Amino acid sequence: MFLVTVEDTVAPGVGLTPADEAKRRGVRRMKTIATGLLGFATLVFALASWAEASGAGAWAGYVAAAAEAGMVGALADWFAVTALFRRPFGLPIPHTAIIPTKKDAFGRTLGDFVGDNFLSPTVVRARLGKIGIARRFGEWLAAPGSAERVTREAAAALRGLLAVLRDEDVQAVVAEAVTRRAAATPVAEPAGRLLGKVVADGGHHGVVDLIVVRAHHWLTVHHGDVVDKVTAKTPGWTPRFLDQQVGERVYRELLRFVTDIRDDPAHPARGAVDNFLAEFAVELQTDPETIARVERAKADLLARTEVQDLIASSWAAVRTLVVDAADDENSELRRRLRDALRSFGRRLATDARLQAKTDGWLQDAAAYVVETYRDEITALISDTVAGWDADEASRKIEANVGRDLQFIRINGTVVGALAGLLIHTVTVAAGG
Repeated sequence: MFLVTVEDTVAPGVGLTPADEAKRRGVRRMKTIATGLLGFATLVFALASWAEASGAGAWAGYVAAAAEAGMVGALADWFAVTALFRRPFGLPIPHTAIIPTKKDAFGRTLGDFVGDNFLSPTVVRARLGKIGIARRFGEWLAAPGSAERVTREAAAALRGLLAVLRDEDVQAVVAEAVTRRAAATPVAEPAGRLLGKVVADGGHHGVVDLIVVRAHHWLTVHHGDVVDKVTAKTPGWTPRFLDQQVGERVYRELLRFVTDIRDDPAHPARGAVDNFLAEFAVELQTDPETIARVERAKADLLARTEVQDLIASSWAAVRTLVVDAADDENSELRRRLRDALRSFGRRLATDARLQAKTDGWLQDAAAYVVETYRDEITALISDTVAGWDADEASRKIEANVGRDLQFIRINGTVVGALAGLLIHTVTVAAGG
């Protein structure tokens, strides 16, 4: 038929998906039916008109009027539907090919419509409030297998992240962060407060006991070494036996002194150590010179290559521990994570206050996103539509809505025929 236009027979449009092609085939079938109905009305009109002219009777006039009105309705609706997508018969009739010529305006209008009616904070909050995301998520998380699945996916993501990160880069970052943090953190005053508390509580006595015991043991074992060290410092003109006596005397006095400190908790030397440590704790907190010396020592220590290497190498140890724990389903890390997820899911599924709080956070986050990025989202719609080829866009839209539009043509034929029959009936009745 002449109403099946050239566009119905061209090759599939570029960019149409297989689903679009299937829909286009459905559109073509409906076009064939609608056009066939128009042809049928035309044939009926011709036969009825011939019968009326041949004196077949009044019925022929009724049939001819109905068929004629059906033809008019079909043609009018064909023109209206076709004008949406192309120019009928290729003629430059005003206000036709509306979709190809108004595509960009439709895209902007669609973007504005979506932005005003769907990307509104009020609409988003109301919709999320009805869904109850927190409760549903909690029920899913508490269900058997869900926590295991989340843990498994999290472990895979963690392994992937660690695989992407270069150890050299991470080590450099860790070393720089630790060094900067340590350099910026004063240590003298906190160390002074800690030392003062330890001394006040007598916590250092155990360390002093350990040192004295170790010193006594060392002296006992290295008797000859101590004597040799003493005799090596005596003048060369003194007799050898006298040097030996002096060395022995020094050793015995030193051993006796250490023994007395070890055995006597109230020994004056212990008190001297207590006083020294207490005074040093105060100096660490109040004396600018002592504080400055400690901070310089800290800086010198951090600057040493050995310390920097130790800080940097800590990443390798941490990485190995994390990877091993992530790979092992029975590791303490994954077991604790599974238990925590299940516990959180059960609480989220039953605790109304937690649900309300969580839903509130989600609503706030969603409202912030749509309020902040609404223009970008709507621009994505309008820019996407603007980037479409006009003919391609027309074919894509027709593929999705064209089948329903063909029912307009069918309805137009049927309704037109009924209207024509009614009008002819009223006319005959009025004339009679």
